Amino acid sequence: MRIDLHTHSTASDGTEPPADLVVAARAAGLDVVALTDHDTTAGWGPAAAALPAGLTLVAGVELSCVTATAREQPIPLHVLGYLFDPRHEDFLAERRRLRESRVSRARLMVDRLAAAGLPVGWDRVHEQAAGGTVGRPHIGRVLVEAGVVRSVEEAFSRYLHSGSPYYVAKAETEVTAAVRLIRTAGGVPVFAHPLARRRGRVVTDEVIAEMAAAGLAGLEVDHPDHDEADRAHLRGLAAELGLLVTGSSDYHGANKAIRLGAYRTEPAVYEALVAQASGAHPIAA
Repeated sequence: MRIDLHTHSTASDGTEPPADLVVAARAAGLDVVALTDHDTTAGWGPAAAALPAGLTLVAGVELSCVTATAREQPIPLHVLGYLFDPRHEDFLAERRRLRESRVSRARLMVDRLAAAGLPVGWDRVHEQAAGGTVGRPHIGRVLVEAGVVRSVEEAFSRYLHSGSPYYVAKAETEVTAAVRLIRTAGGVPVFAHPLARRRGRVVTDEVIAEMAAAGLAGLEVDHPDHDEADRAHLRGLAAELGLLVTGSSDYHGANKAIRLGAYRTEPAVYEALVAQASGAHPIAA
């Protein structure tokens, strides 16, 4: 089985609609794909309705989190939640709060960029989102379209990164609270790209141990942002903490040069992950 447990559609910051993404996943040879848009489940229905024969869909989400505010320097991080009950009231309310924050921060960033003379406007950024939640990649696409940068990645490195004068912080969930919330909703939490240093500061092993104590199920080890040393370290830590080891592409369509299935999860790990879920089940065509 070929299993990719981290992808994004136009429901958040990917470039392919959910229905197109599942078709592309099957064409790429995948047997299982997880749809894990940022802070939203809006793509689940369209993806399930378009599911091609031979492909299983794992419904998920990627949550925006932060380490405990009591720490000297809180660190942003992401947690993947799989197979939870999307109607769970507390989790539903938290995802709504995060989405609303994404939109308001994006609008403020657009205002700052425009005030600096850059050719970016809210209406075009909103159009780029194609009905999904507006985020920084949509601003990046408008900057590419205007010829300011050559790629979305360049837009991030020059204008949209956290140290930029145009950057605006968004709401985030304290990470152990997020882990517990996913578990309470019957889902399975996995720490996304734990050592993705090019995105900014990363957490210590002690923080990961705290997440494990709160109910973390696994670490996303095989990921495009991890080198071999990172993967070896994370495998050892996962073994020490009794966590699952997953692999995923973190596919965003044209926004990133990573193909579907570039990194994958072992079938036995997938089965162990599904066995922990009580909020929802994988959907097979």
